[in-house]
Amino acid sequence: MYFDAVETWSIPESAFADSLREMALDGVNGNEGIVLWLGRRSNRQAQVTHLVALRGAAVIKEPAFLRIEPSLLNEVTEHTIRLGVALLGQIHSHGPFHGTNLSTTDRRYGLAVPHYLSIVAPDYALRSDTKIGECGFFVFEKGTGYIKLSPADVSRRIQIINAGSLPMIFVGDGL
Repeated sequence: MYFDAVETWSIPESAFADSLREMALDGVNGNEGIVLWLGRRSNRQAQVTHLVALRGAAVIKEPAFLRIEPSLLNEVTEHTIRLGVALLGQIHSHGPFHGTNLSTTDRRYGLAVPHYLSIVAPDYALRSDTKIGECGFFVFEKGTGYIKLSPADVSRRIQIINAGSLPMIFVGDGL
């Protein structure tokens, strides 16, 4: 199978904190933000190794809407190939009145990749003290779509590890 099944994700503590800071850059303007997570899959485990910040006109960020143009995802793909990693998931923010569930737009137009992890951070990621447990966790499963992980599933399947800082790759507008 091209997309190896993933049972657990190892996420460095710094990846979450750095992603919050990146998304807050959009949040201060009242817009959703996003960071893509790259890494490796092996033996039903995925480990986040790189963060991707999206810039420029090919990513549209609004108060309750986020769109990534295919050309920008092509640039992300070029980086994944060069680094020998895969796109494992993303974290994106919702505003204070939108909660941490996936929106209809997220479900309908989000990346439909088997075993893709999608995390929703609250409050436009503006609270630096946000705990990862305050987020919504979803996994895309072929034939089913996005499934919300229960708190028990999150504690079993999401491993927060101390792995130091990860590289942040900036993609878009010739970066």
